[in-house]
Amino acid sequence: MLSYDKQLKALSQHLRKNMTDAENRVWSKLRRKQLKGYPFYLQKSIGKYIVDFYSPKTNLVIELDGGQHYSETGKTTDMTRTMFLPRWE
Repeated sequence: MLSYDKQLKALSQHLRKNMTDAENRVWSKLRRKQLKGYPFYLQKSIGKYIVDFYSPKTNLVIELDGGQHYSETGKTTDMTRTMFLPRWE
């Protein structure tokens, strides 16, 4: 089981209930093992981050970037997350 910050549970639930149009479109193709039979989770907590989509079988994370990712704060947060994710395996 992946370690995660339990304080993020409520936020990840909120994000699942309030997906963007892009997330809805991608999720419609990933859910119920539609992509070559691989399971995916939506808004999955990993460590202190919430990733948009995660496949445990392939150890694959998919992130969809919206406008918040283009600010300086967003870029810094994304870089920190990107550096962290390969290390949690």
